[in-house]
Amino acid sequence: MGTEAFSVRADAKKVAKLDRLAKQLERSRNYVVNQAIDHLLDLHALQDERIKDGIRAAEANEFASDTEVHRILSKYKSGQ
Repeated sequence: MGTEAFSVRADAKKVAKLDRLAKQLERSRNYVVNQAIDHLLDLHALQDERIKDGIRAAEANEFASDTEVHRILSKYKSGQ
């Protein structure tokens, strides 16, 4: 797979943090940016698939029962 150059504008503080991270990892700024892009794209793909799964389940009328919803919500109520 080939590469393509493109420009990104970022504030100086972000660039400094990026450079510090690259130095800590003993990698180039380019490597760190590409890793960040990969992680963002992977996360978006995962979220997109989860949303599609939810839509498919809803279209198939596969909803949680009232009992299941109450059981899950009770885990998060304060004092329990």
